[in-house]
Amino acid sequence: MIGWIDARAGVSGQMLLGALVDVGVPLELLQTAVDQLGLGITLASTPCERRGIGATEVRVVGDEDPQIRNLAEISRLLNRVAEPVRQSVHDIVRRLAEAESRVSRIPLESRNFGKDASTLACIVAAAAGFHRLGLETLYCSPVGLGSETGMQAPAVVELLKGVPVAGGTATAHCPTPTGAAVLATLVTDWGELPPLIMRRVGYGAGQHNSFETANVLRIVVSEPAGQPACSVQLETNVDDLDPRVWPYVIERLLAAGAYDAWLTPIIMKKGRPAHTLSVLAPSQRAADLRAIIFRETSSIGLREFTVAKHHKLARSESLVQVGGQPIRIKTARLDGETVNVNPEWRDIVAAAEALGQPAKQVLAQARRAASDHSMSAAVEPSLAMPGS
Repeated sequence: MIGWIDARAGVSGQMLLGALVDVGVPLELLQTAVDQLGLGITLASTPCERRGIGATEVRVVGDEDPQIRNLAEISRLLNRVAEPVRQSVHDIVRRLAEAESRVSRIPLESRNFGKDASTLACIVAAAAGFHRLGLETLYCSPVGLGSETGMQAPAVVELLKGVPVAGGTATAHCPTPTGAAVLATLVTDWGELPPLIMRRVGYGAGQHNSFETANVLRIVVSEPAGQPACSVQLETNVDDLDPRVWPYVIERLLAAGAYDAWLTPIIMKKGRPAHTLSVLAPSQRAADLRAIIFRETSSIGLREFTVAKHHKLARSESLVQVGGQPIRIKTARLDGETVNVNPEWRDIVAAAEALGQPAKQVLAQARRAASDHSMSAAVEPSLAMPGS
């Protein structure tokens, strides 16, 4: 089965839970997952209406909402959740913690990362609900940010980097950090509704009920429409563009949903030096990417061909410290086995400048720290909680 989330009216943890229940996930299953935390949290669902659309509202209820103030304590608490939901929960919380660490510019190990019980309950219930759906692929629309970018929490902006986003009405439910963290972790592909055969549709209600927009999050559970899963590759040869523009073009393409974008130096007719721009992307993003290429480069024509199958390794992101400077580590796995571990180069450069050290020296230290982090994660997974 394939899932698609319509998050153009915003997203929160409770909107996700409402949509999951509305699409057929039993509330009792979500409650059982939450009960494993032992925090006395109860989930309650009620039917409601948002601008003529029937939806389900899920409320997270507890006599008290204690603050769990330590990441290690949160990790030990989450280890009560049964696998395979447990790993998804750890991934979501880790991603949220690292985003807040980057926003505050305080290393994760030094930051007092705390979350209330209802937030953790939302994350656990959402992970359990999506696991119950058993989706092979989870797509998501561009995420609605509301009418003003200043309305979003800084952690939300950090979590949604590299994700297609769009404006919205002032009454739309702006993404919450919890909702953004769940999407950033569990969604496997971004874009508009792909070709599919819809089987079930569920609506989760937000807190607003205005006349401007239906404040709901929609989940569609579907079957493939018969077309083979494919990507497209766009190519163009350009010999008259200021080369200083290329980094900006590639950044725009990646932000718009391209899997990858790269340049190949070539020699064209009359011996002119030039570049071939290549862009690999999901087929549903092709139109937007073509528009970016035509607007941002001097190209007047594109080649486009289908890539029959696109293989990619499972990836996660963690954080290490070199001289007190945070450096993200990207890890790739094949069938659960780690096959590649690489520090984020931008973080290496920033750390080298801050420490006054050569980048190659900082890179070597980051790799050693990543190796130590990987070993400690294998021994103490409750403290490592790798992101995805």
